[in-house]
Amino acid sequence: MLRPLHQWVWGDFDRRVRKLIAFGEVEGDGGRDILRAAELTPDPLLRRLYLAHAIDELHHADLFRQRSAALLRTRSTQSSGLFNATPLPGGHGLDDQAIEGEPDHRLLAFLHVAEKAAAGRFAIYREVVGDDPSTRAIFEEILRDEVFHMNYTYTQLARIAPAAYRGHVWRARASRLWKRYLRVAAVIAAVFGTVMLTLQYFILIPPFAWMAKRAERRETPGWTPIPADRIESPTSQY
Repeated sequence: MLRPLHQWVWGDFDRRVRKLIAFGEVEGDGGRDILRAAELTPDPLLRRLYLAHAIDELHHADLFRQRSAALLRTRSTQSSGLFNATPLPGGHGLDDQAIEGEPDHRLLAFLHVAEKAAAGRFAIYREVVGDDPSTRAIFEEILRDEVFHMNYTYTQLARIAPAAYRGHVWRARASRLWKRYLRVAAVIAAVFGTVMLTLQYFILIPPFAWMAKRAERRETPGWTPIPADRIESPTSQY
């Protein structure tokens, strides 16, 4: 359903560059988090798989950065301010997932859901950048890695939690849906707040400004004499 939106986003040169730069940052952050997970896991097989996964993510970050730099060299970008980033959540990355103290089954479930979403999203991106063969080739390469990540995380989750792996996957999906709701709610709240402040500025402030000017006209110009029976000291704070 969002394919027309993706076509509009990627159809603009400036937005395309900004998206590639953002993807490079997300992939790099995810790779570093998975490296940390490889250090913490007690499972030797998962350690090797996490290391391979982290290397892939860091490689993806390099690909995105190199491609965005190449596009920037072809034409300088000017931010239009209309669509600097999509308010919809990305389909990849660890999404600020906690690594310290996180059990492997929860991390694997989260990674599986994230990588599955990434595979679907990158498949769409590969199609909507058909006018850019170099960017399309990057998405094709990354898509193959995402499919591998999606499959190994599910297999390893079933291995270490054979009785509850489906429940872990569903909880990971619910967590991602909740985070999406929070993002959308934050965007809606920001728009609503802007509208309300604008209305207050144009509706509430003019009457107060008019009353202030009216009161100002009733004021006597110049110095106001102090009554003779005033007992307060003129130098007093009050």
